[in-house]
Amino acid sequence: MGNKKYPVDLKSLPNSPGVYKYFNKGVLIYVGKAKNLKKRVTSYFNKQTGNSLKTRKLVREIDHVDYVIVDSEYDALLLENNLIKENQPKYNILLKDDKSFPFICISNDRFPKIYSTRRAELNEGEYFGPYTSVKALNNVLELIRSLYHVRTCNYLLSEKNIENKKFKVCLEYHIGNCLGPCEDLQSESSYLAEIDQARHIIKGHLKIVKDHFLSSMKTAAEELNFESAQEFKTKIEFLDKFQSRTVIVNKKLKGIDVITITSTEKKAFVNYMRVDNGIINISDSITVKKRLDESDEQVLELLIIELRERFNSESKTILSNKIFEYWEDSMEVNVPQIGDKRKLVELSLKNALYHKKEALSQAEKTKQKENRVTQQLKDDLKLKAIPNHIECFDNSNIQGTNPVASMVCFKNGKPSKKDYRHFKIKTVIGPDDFGSMKEIVFRRYKRLQDENIPFPNLIVIDGGKGQLHAACDALKELGIYTDIPIIGIAKRLEEIYYPEDSIPLHISKKSESLKLIQQLRDEAHRFAITFHRSLRSKGQVKSELDLILGIGEKTKQKLLQEFKSYKKIELASFQQLEAIIGKKKALILLGYIQKKGSN
Repeated sequence: MGNKKYPVDLKSLPNSPGVYKYFNKGVLIYVGKAKNLKKRVTSYFNKQTGNSLKTRKLVREIDHVDYVIVDSEYDALLLENNLIKENQPKYNILLKDDKSFPFICISNDRFPKIYSTRRAELNEGEYFGPYTSVKALNNVLELIRSLYHVRTCNYLLSEKNIENKKFKVCLEYHIGNCLGPCEDLQSESSYLAEIDQARHIIKGHLKIVKDHFLSSMKTAAEELNFESAQEFKTKIEFLDKFQSRTVIVNKKLKGIDVITITSTEKKAFVNYMRVDNGIINISDSITVKKRLDESDEQVLELLIIELRERFNSESKTILSNKIFEYWEDSMEVNVPQIGDKRKLVELSLKNALYHKKEALSQAEKTKQKENRVTQQLKDDLKLKAIPNHIECFDNSNIQGTNPVASMVCFKNGKPSKKDYRHFKIKTVIGPDDFGSMKEIVFRRYKRLQDENIPFPNLIVIDGGKGQLHAACDALKELGIYTDIPIIGIAKRLEEIYYPEDSIPLHISKKSESLKLIQQLRDEAHRFAITFHRSLRSKGQVKSELDLILGIGEKTKQKLLQEFKSYKKIELASFQQLEAIIGKKKALILLGYIQKKGSN
């Protein structure tokens, strides 16, 4: 590695399982888990890091590495999941949501129970998963309950309690789902033998279970115990039926990860499968935002690492519909062209395409809803054009101080926050809502007029007839009064006012168009209040500089940052002031100081 400086001494890292954390200027930017911390962290900084743009960018930003050693890789998985959900690091693109996948747990009881849970508490039992499909998890539990006698009660089946006959058998015993260990009708060794067999099913080792049933059936038949042999035959049939729903093409396919991708310009739709003994143990479809310079191959390079870590995969073969590089040389990434492996890739891609179709369909439904709402608004207000661009104005002058106003913009029925604007009232003195409204509407559309920017399809004024009249006066002065539809909304009864019409319009309270107008009004009010509070907070810091015409907030901050107080500014030379705020403003400031001194 030469003399290159790394954010951690790589040689000092432990060869233990744990979680590593990457920081940039004190901010956590990535969390990962490792079976071997030294190998995993070192892989980011060696020459074979790979060509992934995201990985290279991540490594460039790392200035500090921290790690936590845990007892097992499973502990690391849980800790990693918790850290990501708590801190939301920007490079962890998969686990940022609060989604918690279910596990199957075999409890630590003397007679263990088998159940599903979303809380993996290490001291409660042995956990298997996580399962991305609740249906798949329930299929496994259903199979186990069909084949074995696993108790569902919460009794504490200690030797003492059973000996003292503290419990009685329940309905589960009478319908044949339990053999009654609570009354010592089933021995502990017999019960644990069934749990061991159930454990094989959870792990996907169905062949071991099937071989056990075949052997038991033959033994029972040889001993002329035909009733018992029939029971084992029924269990084999259950097993085959379950296997027929999960086996893919070839039972010889072992230890394979399948990942496929299809994408649009902005999003990638990925399906991941883990296959063992011809059975899909895991299948998960996800959506990832793409950057403009990012290829499908680069997305897969990052995702496969996180997916394998999340689902604890140790397979050495990855099948995909795209060739991409993997950081570990011992891994084999293939795009199969024929045979059963090709069918696996096609199945995975089919899931990815379906996921894409569903996402695009949902987006289209959202768009249709937006169009429906704006069309409804056009009809309700009897407008000539669909109002795809709406601007809404509101004033704020709590207790008459710091009068301000806001304008929010909705495009296609949704907030367009980059087009929001706030205004300091300049020409109106005191709490004059009508005068303030006229000023800001005039300033807004005078600017659009001067810069030849298209006007909105609708203007909404938060207020009644008075504010609406003031806004209309501004439009008349600009000569565009008849060019833009304008309405006012009164808060009390949610009445809609038109210019020069004393009778308000009442839109149904259940109407989507009224809800859109209310959303506009509320957003404009929120934006104005936020700006007003900000100004009031800044106004707490007063200075002599605030009284000088031509010295603005930025200039004031520069001076105070340099000289700390107005008294020290008074003592500064012209050259010192010029170096900080320029000649013109230095002359203004010096003129004020001299004039004040002469008085």
